This record gives sequence, structure tokens and C-alpha cells, in this order.
Amino acid sequence: MTAISGVEFLIWLLIAASAIALLTKYLRIPYTVALVLGGLLLSLLRLPFLSPLQPDQRPHWLTPDVILILFLPTLVFEGSVKIDVRDLLRDSAPLLVLANVGVLLATLVTGSLIHWMIGLPILIALLFGAIISATDPISVLAIFKDLKMNKRLSVIIEGESLLNDGTAVVVFQILLAAVIAGGLSAGKGIGQFLLAVVGGTALGSALGYGASKVTQAIDDPQIEITLTTIVAYGSYLLANHLHLSGVIATASAGLIVGNFGAKKGMSATTKVALESFWEYLAFVMNSLVFLLIGLEVRVDSLAHAWRPILFAIAAVLIGRSF
Repeated sequence: MTAISGVEFLIWLLIAASAIALLTKYLRIPYTVALVLGGLLLSLLRLPFLSPLQPDQRPHWLTPDVILILFLPTLVFEGSVKIDVRDLLRDSAPLLVLANVGVLLATLVTGSLIHWMIGLPILIALLFGAIISATDPISVLAIFKDLKMNKRLSVIIEGESLLNDGTAVVVFQILLAAVIAGGLSAGKGIGQFLLAVVGGTALGSALGYGASKVTQAIDDPQIEITLTTIVAYGSYLLANHLHLSGVIATASAGLIVGNFGAKKGMSATTKVALESFWEYLAFVMNSLVFLLIGLEVRVDSLAHAWRPILFAIAAVLIGRSF
């Protein structure tokens, strides 16, 4: 892959994302679903001018490193920086139960059903459960907005989706280490989970607070937005280096920046610029992720494995119902 082909690939993805975003306003279907379907359609087209999107010519960006390091911090930080922490504290009990106990229970039930129905080794099945148990509220929140649902319910759904990402990632990492090691110790797993969550929260909060104090001393939107970018990615990378939860660290940093730094140390102009910057960045990252998923889907493989796929869907629905 050359630099030119990489840029061409990115431009085509942005063109596709823009076109799909416009279409979803008229078709009234969830944007993320439309992106996956759009990526799937693009992967099937064999037009000469779409050659940068063909499997043998496009860059392979859908890797764990790219998803976890490039895309995830942006999506988590953007989601947390706009949430009012007072709303989270008011509904902290249901949020913590849903985001922690709920995700753990869904992982256990889904993994156990996959192990029983498909015959996957139990640790591999639980690993699948951890991957699939965190929910994406984008479509649900859009429906809530159209129906003018109670704001508190929307806050709970959005806050839980923010926190459950961190829980799911921590559980995934623990289970992945267990798969590699060939076994899982319950006591050690619980200890790693608590350390990752509590340590990530403390680290992200400290970095967010430090950046917020710096923004109080300056009044330059470009510099202040740059600082938030450093905090978003820096907290994630530092937490991973310390074997803590990068997602929890980034979410905590975003909450501090949004509720303390933005309110105490940013002008109205900077707040508007900050919100616009992170909304656009999240739109681009979200669009790229789901388009890449659609491009990587192999229809023939899905058709060949239709039976275990149906079993997996049933297991996920049952697991989430708990």
C-alpha cells in the first residue's frame, strides 16, 4: 500500500459515509446499520473507479490495534465529555448495576449458551460474550428523541453505554489472557478487574483535572482543543501501559474535562469549538469503523455458517434479556 492509495481509500470512505448519512435521513433506518450495508455493497461492486476499495488493493485498517488505539479513544471521550456528571451521580445505582453486573451477567449467559449450542470451548465462548455484550445506544437514543422520551431514561441509556464499554473491554482482556495462558483464576480475574477499573478511573480523573487547570490559564481554542486531544489519547495509552483500563481512563478524563475544565476554564467560543470538533471527529471515526466492518464481511462465509450465526443471535438476545 502506498501513501496515495491510502488517501484514496480514506476519501472514498468519507464520500460513502456522507452519501449514506444523507440517505438515512430519508430512509429512516439506523445510521450504523446503513453504514455496514453500504460497506457490504461497496465490497461487492467491481467498478474500475472503485479499485481503491477492492480487497487486494485497500489497506487493512480493521485490526485490533487500529480499532482500540485510533478509533476507540475518540468515541469514548466524545461520549463522556458531553455528559453532565450530576445526572450520572443521580442515577449512579442503576448505571453501575447495568454497566457492571449487567455486562458480566450477559457475558456469562451468552458465553455459556454459545458453549452449549455450538460447542466452542468455554473460554472462547465467554470471550465472544464479552465482545458482544456492550450495547450501542445510537439507534435507541434517536428513537427516544423522536418520541420525546423522558430525559432521565435517555441519560441512563447513554451513561450505561459509556460505562459498559470499559467493563466489556476489561473483561475481554482478562479472558483473552486466560485463553492464552490456558486457564482462568476467578480470584485473580476479579482482582484484575477491580484494579483496571479503579486504577483507570483515578488515572483518567487526574489527567483530566490537570488538563482542566491548564486551560484555566490560557484562552486559545486551538491550544485548548489540542490539550483535550492529548488527554483523550494520552490517558488511554498510559492506562494500557500501566495495565489499567484505557476506556475507563479516557471516559473519566472526558467527564472531568466536560464538567470541570469546560465550565470553569473555557470561554463560550472555546466550548462551541470543542463540542463541534469532537462531534465531527466522532462522526468520522464511527463512520469509518462501520464502513470497514461492511467491507470486511464475506457474504459466502456468512451463508455457509448460517446455523451457528442464528444460534449466536439467539444466545445474545437471551443474554441481554438478563
